[in-house]
Amino acid sequence: MQKRLSKIDPSLVTNCPLFADMDKQAIADILNKGVAKHFKKGDRFFDQMDEATHFFLMLDGYLEVSKTTEEGAQVIMRHFGVGEIFGVAPAIAQKNYPATARALVDCVVVLWENKYWDHFLVEHPQFIKNAYKSVGERLAQSQERIVEMSTEQVERRVAHAVMRLTHQCGVKTEKGILIDFPVSRQDIAEMTGTTLHTVSRLFSAWSSKGLMQVGRQKIEVLEAHKLALLAQGQ
Repeated sequence: MQKRLSKIDPSLVTNCPLFADMDKQAIADILNKGVAKHFKKGDRFFDQMDEATHFFLMLDGYLEVSKTTEEGAQVIMRHFGVGEIFGVAPAIAQKNYPATARALVDCVVVLWENKYWDHFLVEHPQFIKNAYKSVGERLAQSQERIVEMSTEQVERRVAHAVMRLTHQCGVKTEKGILIDFPVSRQDIAEMTGTTLHTVSRLFSAWSSKGLMQVGRQKIEVLEAHKLALLAQGQ
């Protein structure tokens, strides 16, 4: 059940890349045209092939974007965190959402009707420029993942996936870096095109070497430098 919230405080997006190089009046105008909503853990923002009606900005929380293949297999495409824009079908000229977005924890988002995309293009071109920059960076990351899947051995792919999550959603602890949302071995398997058995075997080996600590839907990287070297094939 999504709950609509009160007026959006511009201070919440002060450091958000989506509003970089924009003045306060422009930011306020954009936020006034959006709606802030609370999504509970497990709620879906949209499903694959739903008609694209809105685009979103994450204010608090994490979500998972997954795609179901024609054979029925689920592939986890990406995770999104605070300050990231998602569901931007107008930016890629799509009438439907190409994947499913699900809240991994309780989330607060701003959503805009798609009709405002063209409005912002005219009235606030810097906002659209920032949005396209974000989409472009994701495209580059997707290309990197394709290369990883095509050329790298499974150990490097899994190490890359874990390190990517620490960069996107990691929180520093006394011991290392905690991935700040529930993530399972099966999730990692779906992200890297391998099996649950293989991920479990690798995690057990890395845990025994003190590189990471793994619990139920919990991953804490203890030796990020050493795991990064594994991702690089060293």
